[in-house]
Amino acid sequence: MREGFAFVERARDGDARRGTFTTPSAVVETPTFMPVGTLGTVKGLTPAEVESTGARLILANTYHLWLRPGPERVGALGGVKRFMGWPHALLTDSGGFQVFSLSSDNRIDDDGVTFKSHLDGSKMRLTPEESMRVQGLLGADVAMLFDQCPPADAARPVIEQAMRRTTAWAHRSLAAPGPATQARFGIFQGGTHVDLRLAHLEEIAALSVDGVAIGGLSVGEPIPEMYRVLADVAPRMPTDRPRYLMGVGTPADLITAIGHGVDLFDCVLPTRNARTGQALTWTGRVNVRQARHKDDERPLDAACDCACCTTFSRAYLHHLVRAKEMLGPRLITQHNLHFYGALTRAAREAIEAGRYAAWAAATLAAMRDGDEIGAPDAGPRTRRLSRG
Repeated sequence: MREGFAFVERARDGDARRGTFTTPSAVVETPTFMPVGTLGTVKGLTPAEVESTGARLILANTYHLWLRPGPERVGALGGVKRFMGWPHALLTDSGGFQVFSLSSDNRIDDDGVTFKSHLDGSKMRLTPEESMRVQGLLGADVAMLFDQCPPADAARPVIEQAMRRTTAWAHRSLAAPGPATQARFGIFQGGTHVDLRLAHLEEIAALSVDGVAIGGLSVGEPIPEMYRVLADVAPRMPTDRPRYLMGVGTPADLITAIGHGVDLFDCVLPTRNARTGQALTWTGRVNVRQARHKDDERPLDAACDCACCTTFSRAYLHHLVRAKEMLGPRLITQHNLHFYGALTRAAREAIEAGRYAAWAAATLAAMRDGDEIGAPDAGPRTRRLSRG
């Protein structure tokens, strides 16, 4: 592992594991959730508010910062962390997923991707070398190697071609110059084909990468399929490096994946859903827009000690959201990220105590039984990393 970085597995309970990922900027207790700061901001919150949720590692988006305000400008201003005032660790994705998901007019070849900017339609070219150059200027602690993410319904030959390109691009990404203090994580693909997943995992894990990430899940496949792949693949990932499941997900996703040995997660769900009035709690989802909350004096979550839950009622949040006051989404965002921090902290404690399976079953049952909106995991979902 690159100088200044270290991963230590501290406890194990079945396949679930508890560890510590040390970076030059922060000590990250794993498993952990990374809030998404797409454009150098976790939407609606100050860095101090994000820090108060327990987060010590956040994600920024290479594609969006590349297009605006530009990596040269961000680099000249000290990198993303100094630019946004974030005092802890930062991971940047490769930019590849947005190229494939946001542009309906792109051309992928073995060298890279040509596409139109979603901002002004100008022609852009992203290659492994350019992705690593941009991530170097952004000053991330962890940079992701450039990959091709095939759609969930892609035919097996298409997935195999994406795997070949991702491996070739990983070699080129690693050969590209970059900051000596920047770790690099590889990504493996394979769709929902376990044999392809394991073969590609072996290729990527054999490289000199500081962590290994599962790409191409939660992109539209049925949730049981994602869980099946995780059960067969995640426990076989390297034990000496962080394991990262990209773009996932719901509280149930985290609990399930942690049980299979995953360490790191990111998703826009807790911030995006907060902007529509949806809170995530120990007893399931709460939609404060619903009329049932207009006279409700209870907090969002009686078991939560965040600033929102210890100060404000559901009735007040209902009023703010219905009146379209910006404070409403801000408070629910703060609560949701605080909840994700508490959820992963409780998971770490359960692993250390050797009772993860029982804790996970009880927690999932409570969330199902109290959920206001319906079965939390019914139907396929599409992963979106474009907006935090």
